[in-house]
Amino acid sequence: MSDDRVPLVELTEATKIYRGGMLSKTSTIALDHVSLTIRGDTPQVVSVVGESGSGKSTLASLLLGFIAPTEGTVRFQGRDIAKLRGAELGQFRREVQAVFQDPFSVFNPFYKVDHVLTVPIQKFKLARSTAQRQEMMITALEAVGLRPDETLGRYPHQLSGGQRQRVIVARALMLKPKLIIADEPVSMVDASLRATILESLRTVNRTLNVPILYITHDLGTAYHVSDHILVMYRGSIVEAGAVETVIDAPQHPYTRLLIDSIPWPDPQQAWGSERATASELEVPEQHPGCRFADRCPAAEAHCLDAPPPNYLIKEGHVAACYLYRDRPALGGEAFRQVLATESPSSS
Repeated sequence: MSDDRVPLVELTEATKIYRGGMLSKTSTIALDHVSLTIRGDTPQVVSVVGESGSGKSTLASLLLGFIAPTEGTVRFQGRDIAKLRGAELGQFRREVQAVFQDPFSVFNPFYKVDHVLTVPIQKFKLARSTAQRQEMMITALEAVGLRPDETLGRYPHQLSGGQRQRVIVARALMLKPKLIIADEPVSMVDASLRATILESLRTVNRTLNVPILYITHDLGTAYHVSDHILVMYRGSIVEAGAVETVIDAPQHPYTRLLIDSIPWPDPQQAWGSERATASELEVPEQHPGCRFADRCPAAEAHCLDAPPPNYLIKEGHVAACYLYRDRPALGGEAFRQVLATESPSSS
Protein backbone atom coordinates (compact mmCIF):
# COMPACT_ATOMS: atom_id res chain seq x y z
CA MET A 1 0.00 0.00 0.00
CA SER A 2 1.57 3.27 -1.08
CA ASP A 3 1.70 6.40 1.05
CA ASP A 4 -0.10 9.28 -0.66
CA ARG A 5 2.35 11.68 0.95
CA VAL A 6 5.26 10.08 -0.91
CA PRO A 7 5.76 11.57 -4.39
CA LEU A 8 4.96 9.27 -7.28
CA VAL A 9 8.23 10.13 -9.02
CA GLU A 10 11.13 12.12 -7.63
CA LEU A 11 14.37 13.01 -9.38
CA THR A 12 17.03 14.48 -7.12
CA GLU A 13 20.02 16.13 -8.80
CA ALA A 14 19.79 13.50 -11.56
CA THR A 15 22.73 13.68 -13.97
CA LYS A 16 23.54 11.46 -16.95
CA ILE A 17 26.95 11.62 -18.58
CA TYR A 18 27.77 9.56 -21.67
CA ARG A 19 31.48 8.96 -21.94
CA GLY A 20 33.47 8.09 -25.06
CA GLY A 21 35.06 4.72 -25.71
CA MET A 22 38.27 3.41 -24.20
CA LEU A 23 40.38 5.51 -26.57
CA SER A 24 38.29 8.66 -26.24
CA LYS A 25 38.38 11.21 -23.44
CA THR A 26 35.27 13.03 -24.59
CA SER A 27 32.01 13.00 -22.64
CA THR A 28 28.51 14.38 -23.15
CA ILE A 29 26.33 15.67 -20.35
CA ALA A 30 22.85 14.61 -21.47
CA LEU A 31 21.13 15.57 -18.22
CA ASP A 32 22.60 18.06 -15.76
CA HIS A 33 21.48 17.95 -12.10
CA VAL A 34 17.75 17.87 -12.78
CA SER A 35 15.42 17.78 -9.78
CA LEU A 36 11.76 17.09 -10.45
CA THR A 37 8.74 15.77 -8.59
CA ILE A 38 5.56 14.33 -10.08
CA ARG A 39 2.74 13.75 -7.65
CA GLY A 40 0.25 10.95 -8.03
CA ASP A 41 -2.60 12.71 -6.21
CA THR A 42 -2.87 15.47 -8.85
CA PRO A 43 -2.86 13.58 -12.15
CA GLN A 44 -1.87 15.97 -14.90
CA VAL A 45 -0.34 15.93 -18.35
CA VAL A 46 3.13 17.44 -18.10
CA SER A 47 4.94 18.22 -21.35
CA VAL A 48 8.71 18.24 -21.68
CA VAL A 49 9.73 20.26 -24.73
CA GLY A 50 13.00 21.28 -26.33
CA GLU A 51 15.08 20.85 -29.45
CA SER A 52 16.96 17.66 -30.33
CA GLY A 53 19.76 17.01 -27.86
CA SER A 54 18.08 18.87 -25.01
CA GLY A 55 17.86 15.75 -22.82
CA LYS A 56 14.15 14.93 -23.19
CA SER A 57 14.57 11.27 -24.13
CA THR A 58 17.36 10.77 -21.59
CA LEU A 59 14.95 12.00 -18.93
CA ALA A 60 12.35 9.48 -20.16
CA SER A 61 14.89 6.62 -20.11
CA LEU A 62 15.85 7.44 -16.53
CA LEU A 63 12.22 7.47 -15.42
CA LEU A 64 11.56 4.15 -17.15
CA GLY A 65 14.61 2.59 -15.51
CA PHE A 66 16.26 1.79 -18.85
CA ILE A 67 19.43 3.63 -17.77
CA ALA A 68 20.82 4.61 -14.38
CA PRO A 69 21.87 8.15 -13.48
CA THR A 70 25.57 8.90 -13.33
CA GLU A 71 24.83 11.05 -10.28
CA GLY A 72 21.73 11.64 -8.20
CA THR A 73 18.71 9.40 -7.70
CA VAL A 74 15.44 8.54 -9.40
CA ARG A 75 12.74 7.29 -7.04
CA PHE A 76 9.32 5.81 -7.72
CA GLN A 77 6.98 5.88 -4.73
CA GLY A 78 10.00 6.44 -2.51
CA ARG A 79 12.05 3.53 -3.89
CA ASP A 80 15.30 3.98 -5.80
CA ILE A 81 14.59 2.60 -9.28
CA ALA A 82 18.21 1.47 -9.74
CA LYS A 83 17.91 -0.83 -6.71
CA LEU A 84 14.63 -2.54 -7.59
CA ARG A 85 14.84 -6.31 -8.00
CA GLY A 86 12.50 -9.25 -8.38
CA ALA A 87 8.84 -8.65 -7.58
CA GLU A 88 9.39 -4.94 -6.89
CA LEU A 89 10.95 -4.48 -10.32
CA GLY A 90 8.06 -6.38 -11.93
CA GLN A 91 5.54 -4.16 -10.17
CA PHE A 92 7.43 -1.06 -11.33
CA ARG A 93 7.40 -2.31 -14.94
CA ARG A 94 3.64 -2.68 -14.77
CA GLU A 95 2.93 0.63 -13.05
CA VAL A 96 5.13 2.78 -15.32
CA GLN A 97 4.18 2.35 -18.97
CA ALA A 98 5.72 3.84 -22.10
CA VAL A 99 4.31 4.91 -25.45
CA PHE A 100 7.22 5.33 -27.85
CA GLN A 101 7.82 7.34 -30.98
CA ASP A 102 7.92 4.54 -33.54
CA PRO A 103 4.65 2.59 -33.90
CA PHE A 104 6.34 0.19 -36.33
CA SER A 105 9.24 -1.20 -34.27
CA VAL A 106 7.07 -2.22 -31.31
CA PHE A 107 5.36 -5.00 -33.27
CA ASN A 108 6.85 -8.29 -34.42
CA PRO A 109 5.67 -8.64 -38.04
CA PHE A 110 5.36 -12.42 -37.59
CA TYR A 111 2.75 -12.09 -34.85
CA LYS A 112 -0.75 -10.73 -35.01
CA VAL A 113 -1.35 -7.48 -33.11
CA ASP A 114 -3.11 -9.50 -30.39
CA HIS A 115 0.36 -10.55 -29.26
CA VAL A 116 1.31 -7.19 -27.74
CA LEU A 117 -1.90 -7.33 -25.66
CA THR A 118 -1.86 -10.97 -24.59
CA VAL A 119 1.79 -11.03 -23.46
CA PRO A 120 1.39 -8.49 -20.61
CA ILE A 121 -1.90 -10.11 -19.57
CA GLN A 122 -0.09 -13.43 -19.19
CA LYS A 123 3.07 -11.96 -17.67
CA PHE A 124 1.26 -10.03 -14.96
CA LYS A 125 -1.52 -12.64 -14.54
CA LEU A 126 -4.31 -10.14 -15.19
CA ALA A 127 -6.92 -12.63 -16.44
CA ARG A 128 -8.12 -15.94 -15.08
CA SER A 129 -9.66 -17.21 -18.29
CA THR A 130 -9.53 -16.78 -22.05
CA ALA A 131 -12.91 -15.04 -21.96
CA GLN A 132 -11.71 -12.54 -19.35
CA ARG A 133 -8.55 -11.89 -21.36
CA GLN A 134 -10.61 -11.23 -24.49
CA GLU A 135 -12.91 -8.88 -22.60
CA MET A 136 -9.95 -6.89 -21.29
CA MET A 137 -8.50 -6.50 -24.78
CA ILE A 138 -11.83 -5.41 -26.27
CA THR A 139 -12.45 -2.86 -23.50
CA ALA A 140 -8.99 -1.35 -23.88
CA LEU A 141 -9.25 -1.07 -27.67
CA GLU A 142 -12.67 0.55 -27.50
CA ALA A 143 -11.36 3.06 -24.96
CA VAL A 144 -8.86 4.41 -27.52
CA GLY A 145 -11.36 4.55 -30.36
CA LEU A 146 -10.53 1.29 -32.14
CA ARG A 147 -13.04 -1.32 -33.29
CA PRO A 148 -11.91 -4.69 -31.90
CA ASP A 149 -13.41 -6.64 -34.83
CA GLU A 150 -11.26 -4.60 -37.22
CA THR A 151 -8.11 -4.79 -35.09
CA LEU A 152 -7.76 -8.17 -33.39
CA GLY A 153 -6.63 -11.03 -35.59
CA ARG A 154 -4.73 -8.76 -38.00
CA TYR A 155 -1.03 -8.46 -38.65
CA PRO A 156 0.76 -5.15 -38.00
CA HIS A 157 1.12 -4.32 -41.70
CA GLN A 158 -2.65 -4.51 -42.06
CA LEU A 159 -3.12 -1.55 -39.70
CA SER A 160 -2.22 2.08 -40.23
CA GLY A 161 0.48 3.78 -38.17
CA GLY A 162 -2.17 5.59 -36.17
CA GLN A 163 -4.01 2.35 -35.43
CA ARG A 164 -0.79 0.67 -34.32
CA GLN A 165 0.02 3.55 -32.01
CA ARG A 166 -3.45 3.41 -30.48
CA VAL A 167 -3.00 -0.31 -29.85
CA ILE A 168 0.07 0.59 -27.79
CA VAL A 169 -1.95 3.17 -25.86
CA ALA A 170 -4.59 0.47 -25.29
CA ARG A 171 -1.87 -1.85 -23.97
CA ALA A 172 -0.80 0.79 -21.45
CA LEU A 173 -4.42 1.43 -20.47
CA MET A 174 -5.07 -2.26 -19.91
CA LEU A 175 -2.31 -2.50 -17.30
CA LYS A 176 -3.84 0.31 -15.22
CA PRO A 177 -0.50 2.10 -14.73
CA LYS A 178 0.27 4.86 -12.25
CA LEU A 179 2.38 6.81 -14.76
CA ILE A 180 2.57 6.91 -18.56
CA ILE A 181 5.64 8.28 -20.32
CA ALA A 182 4.85 9.19 -23.92
CA ASP A 183 8.06 9.89 -25.84
CA GLU A 184 7.23 11.67 -29.13
CA PRO A 185 4.15 9.43 -29.59
CA VAL A 186 2.76 11.26 -32.64
CA SER A 187 5.87 12.40 -34.52
CA MET A 188 5.74 9.49 -36.98
CA VAL A 189 2.03 9.47 -37.81
CA ASP A 190 0.00 11.62 -40.16
CA ALA A 191 -1.13 15.00 -38.90
CA SER A 192 -4.76 13.90 -39.24
CA LEU A 193 -4.19 11.10 -36.71
CA ARG A 194 -2.25 13.09 -34.12
CA ALA A 195 -5.33 14.60 -32.51
CA THR A 196 -6.94 11.16 -32.21
CA ILE A 197 -3.90 9.61 -30.50
CA LEU A 198 -3.40 12.56 -28.18
CA GLU A 199 -7.09 12.52 -27.28
CA SER A 200 -6.71 8.83 -26.44
CA LEU A 201 -3.90 9.69 -24.02
CA ARG A 202 -5.95 12.51 -22.55
CA THR A 203 -8.87 10.10 -22.08
CA VAL A 204 -6.58 7.72 -20.16
CA ASN A 205 -5.42 10.66 -18.04
CA ARG A 206 -8.97 11.72 -17.18
CA THR A 207 -10.70 8.37 -16.78
CA LEU A 208 -7.96 6.55 -14.84
CA ASN A 209 -6.45 9.66 -13.18
CA VAL A 210 -3.03 8.68 -14.51
CA PRO A 211 -0.31 11.35 -14.77
CA ILE A 212 1.28 11.52 -18.21
CA LEU A 213 4.73 12.84 -19.05
CA TYR A 214 4.46 13.92 -22.68
CA ILE A 215 7.84 14.39 -24.36
CA THR A 216 7.78 16.35 -27.59
CA HIS A 217 9.47 18.99 -29.71
CA ASP A 218 6.05 20.18 -30.91
CA LEU A 219 4.89 23.16 -28.87
CA GLY A 220 1.53 23.14 -30.66
CA THR A 221 0.46 19.72 -29.39
CA ALA A 222 2.01 20.43 -25.99
CA TYR A 223 -0.18 23.52 -25.70
CA HIS A 224 -3.38 21.63 -26.50
CA VAL A 225 -2.98 18.57 -24.29
CA SER A 226 -0.87 19.68 -21.32
CA ASP A 227 -1.53 21.17 -17.91
CA HIS A 228 2.10 22.08 -17.25
CA ILE A 229 5.17 22.42 -19.40
CA LEU A 230 8.90 22.02 -18.78
CA VAL A 231 11.28 23.59 -21.31
CA MET A 232 14.68 21.91 -21.61
CA TYR A 233 17.93 23.14 -23.12
CA ARG A 234 21.16 21.12 -23.19
CA GLY A 235 20.28 18.89 -20.27
CA SER A 236 18.67 21.47 -17.97
CA ILE A 237 15.15 22.74 -17.36
CA VAL A 238 15.21 26.45 -18.18
CA GLU A 239 11.54 27.35 -17.69
CA ALA A 240 8.46 25.68 -16.21
CA GLY A 241 4.90 26.55 -15.40
CA ALA A 242 1.28 26.18 -16.43
CA VAL A 243 1.18 25.65 -20.18
CA GLU A 244 -0.98 28.72 -20.89
CA THR A 245 1.34 30.91 -18.82
CA VAL A 246 4.57 29.73 -20.43
CA ILE A 247 3.31 29.72 -24.02
CA ASP A 248 1.41 33.02 -23.77
CA ALA A 249 4.05 34.85 -21.72
CA PRO A 250 7.45 33.11 -22.07
CA GLN A 251 10.17 34.53 -19.85
CA HIS A 252 13.35 32.65 -20.77
CA PRO A 253 15.04 33.85 -23.99
CA TYR A 254 15.25 30.26 -25.25
CA THR A 255 11.51 29.68 -24.72
CA ARG A 256 10.81 32.89 -26.63
CA LEU A 257 12.89 31.66 -29.55
CA LEU A 258 11.10 28.30 -29.55
CA ILE A 259 7.68 29.93 -29.62
CA ASP A 260 8.75 32.47 -32.24
CA SER A 261 9.77 29.58 -34.52
CA ILE A 262 6.13 28.43 -34.79
CA PRO A 263 4.61 29.53 -38.14
CA TRP A 264 1.29 31.30 -37.59
CA PRO A 265 -1.57 31.24 -40.12
CA ASP A 266 -1.84 35.04 -39.95
CA PRO A 267 0.35 36.58 -42.71
CA GLN A 268 0.35 39.86 -40.77
CA GLN A 269 2.03 38.23 -37.79
CA ALA A 270 5.81 38.14 -38.00
CA TRP A 271 7.47 34.74 -37.93
CA GLY A 272 11.05 34.39 -36.83
CA SER A 273 11.45 37.99 -35.67
CA GLU A 274 13.47 36.75 -32.71
CA ARG A 275 16.83 35.65 -34.00
CA ALA A 276 19.05 33.15 -32.23
CA THR A 277 22.03 35.52 -32.25
CA ALA A 278 24.12 36.24 -29.20
CA SER A 279 24.80 39.66 -27.77
CA GLU A 280 28.08 41.48 -28.35
CA LEU A 281 29.53 39.48 -25.46
CA GLU A 282 32.43 37.21 -26.38
CA VAL A 283 31.56 33.76 -25.07
CA PRO A 284 34.40 31.22 -24.72
CA GLU A 285 33.77 27.66 -25.86
CA GLN A 286 34.07 26.36 -22.30
CA HIS A 287 32.69 28.29 -19.33
CA PRO A 288 30.85 27.38 -16.09
CA GLY A 289 27.85 29.65 -16.65
CA CYS A 290 24.56 29.57 -18.53
CA ARG A 291 24.59 27.10 -21.41
CA PHE A 292 22.41 29.32 -23.55
CA ALA A 293 24.80 32.28 -23.28
CA ASP A 294 26.38 31.72 -26.70
CA ARG A 295 22.95 32.04 -28.36
CA CYS A 296 21.28 34.49 -26.03
CA PRO A 297 20.63 38.05 -27.26
CA ALA A 298 20.54 39.25 -23.63
CA ALA A 299 23.76 37.58 -22.39
CA GLU A 300 25.96 39.59 -20.03
CA ALA A 301 29.32 38.94 -18.41
CA HIS A 302 27.86 37.53 -15.18
CA CYS A 303 26.00 34.89 -17.22
CA LEU A 304 29.35 33.14 -17.76
CA ASP A 305 30.30 32.85 -14.10
CA ALA A 306 27.78 30.23 -12.88
CA PRO A 307 24.53 28.58 -14.01
CA PRO A 308 21.53 30.75 -13.13
CA PRO A 309 19.23 29.51 -10.35
CA ASN A 310 15.51 29.07 -10.84
CA TYR A 311 13.86 32.42 -10.25
CA LEU A 312 10.20 32.68 -9.26
CA ILE A 313 8.40 34.77 -11.89
CA LYS A 314 5.06 34.31 -10.14
CA GLU A 315 3.32 31.47 -8.37
CA GLY A 316 3.75 28.30 -10.41
CA HIS A 317 6.11 29.86 -12.98
CA VAL A 318 9.91 29.75 -12.81
CA ALA A 319 12.73 30.57 -15.21
CA ALA A 320 16.46 29.95 -14.93
CA CYS A 321 17.74 33.28 -16.25
CA TYR A 322 19.69 36.16 -14.71
CA LEU A 323 17.23 38.60 -16.27
CA TYR A 324 15.13 37.91 -13.15
CA ARG A 325 17.85 38.10 -10.51
CA ASP A 326 15.72 40.59 -8.58
CA ARG A 327 13.12 37.83 -8.02
CA PRO A 328 13.27 35.11 -5.33
CA ALA A 329 15.68 32.29 -6.21
CA LEU A 330 14.38 28.78 -5.63
CA GLY A 331 16.48 25.69 -5.03
CA GLY A 332 15.59 22.07 -5.72
CA GLU A 333 12.00 22.75 -4.65
CA ALA A 334 11.34 24.89 -7.75
CA PHE A 335 9.73 22.27 -9.97
CA ARG A 336 8.02 20.54 -7.05
CA GLN A 337 6.15 23.80 -6.45
CA VAL A 338 5.39 24.33 -10.15
CA LEU A 339 3.80 20.92 -10.67
CA ALA A 340 1.88 21.16 -7.40
CA THR A 341 0.17 24.35 -8.55
CA GLU A 342 -3.28 24.03 -10.06
CA SER A 343 -3.11 24.97 -13.74
CA PRO A 344 -5.89 27.00 -15.42
CA SER A 345 -6.63 24.12 -17.84
CA SER A 346 -7.22 21.62 -15.06
CA SER A 347 -9.40 23.84 -12.91
